[in-house]
Amino acid sequence: MQRLNKNVLSLLFLTALLGLCQPAFSQNNEYFRNQRNEMVTRYIEGEGIKNQRVLSSMRQVPRHEFVSSNLKHLAYQDLALPIGYKQTISPPYIVAYMTETIDPQPTDKVLEIGTGSGFQAAVLSGLVKDVYTIEIVEGLGKKAAVRLKQLGYDNVHTRIGDGYLGWPEEAPFDKIIVTCSPEKVPQPLIDQLKEGGTLLIPLGERYQQVFHLFQKEKGQLKHKRLIPTLFVPMTGRSEDNREVKPDPLHPEIVNGTFEVDANQDQKVDNWHYQRRVSRMTDEAPEGKSYLQFENDVRDQLSQILQGMAIDGSKIKSLEISMQVGYLNTAQGTKAYQKPGLIIHFYDKIRRNIGQAYLGPWIGSRDWHQVKKTINVPPQAREAVIQLGLNGGTGILKVDDLKIEKID
Repeated sequence: MQRLNKNVLSLLFLTALLGLCQPAFSQNNEYFRNQRNEMVTRYIEGEGIKNQRVLSSMRQVPRHEFVSSNLKHLAYQDLALPIGYKQTISPPYIVAYMTETIDPQPTDKVLEIGTGSGFQAAVLSGLVKDVYTIEIVEGLGKKAAVRLKQLGYDNVHTRIGDGYLGWPEEAPFDKIIVTCSPEKVPQPLIDQLKEGGTLLIPLGERYQQVFHLFQKEKGQLKHKRLIPTLFVPMTGRSEDNREVKPDPLHPEIVNGTFEVDANQDQKVDNWHYQRRVSRMTDEAPEGKSYLQFENDVRDQLSQILQGMAIDGSKIKSLEISMQVGYLNTAQGTKAYQKPGLIIHFYDKIRRNIGQAYLGPWIGSRDWHQVKKTINVPPQAREAVIQLGLNGGTGILKVDDLKIEKID
């Protein structure tokens, strides 16, 4: 009887404990669900993604499960976040953009090159029949495989190896999506793409990549150039064997005069993640064109980005100069959301190790030149330039951006 009483008490205690934990668990799920819905409304649907199946998948996949515990509070921001091994999880918009671009169908067999965290594969899982995904970094690939299995993505098949060799025994594929950037399309991927199938891949130099969409017709690839993008460095021989490599001793801005729009899509070339910015061709202070950022909703993105290599152990400081004009500009709801230029510095494992600022540009002022010398952290090996209203409001005009090292 005494033993029974103890068992009953234990059961009652366990039931009470589960009862106490269950609401917290439910609240946690509800919190992240609300975060996902806001992410889709603001950063994905609000930025032009229209495919309802893609939007639905982005609302369902728990991105917080694909980032480390200390970054879960940032999981539903439109940010690339470190996942270890010098790699990052792509921003939600980029994942949604790539997914929509390949037009996934329920009967598709899809090959993904570069598993990373597994998030892109998880988004595809509910949209297609099967996903075959390859990761070259063993530790990353193993973690992603375990995570995808635990979360129930049973139609995602993982492999560790050189993604540019493809998965020949499972070919052909209806769609191929590549989340790392070579200089040209690897031939095995062309061979393994089904006739009539599509392939989406970022191509270009290390910091000057552009999405390209290919369709296979009679064994040949029909080509369409899309938007600029920036992915982290690849791992392995493909990265080491690049013909054109970045020069960390000579950091520079590409197309800082904003003159080049080679595919005439009304977006400035060489800059990625362009939000609420227009290339203007009237009365530029330098050359024929300039950029105009315009936003009337606080906290909404209005910016452009560009990456570069930089060796902070050799380069101590940089001089930044540009032409600027603005009208009725104001900061967003947070103190850091101000119109200006921000340089984000990263070390050799892509940790953010500091920022430098030019601005803020608040109020109204005609065209004028701004110039500033900034220090470079000794550990810096990469930098990302962020230019725009940055969550602020008003109209900002910029032209003739230059960055030069100071010997």
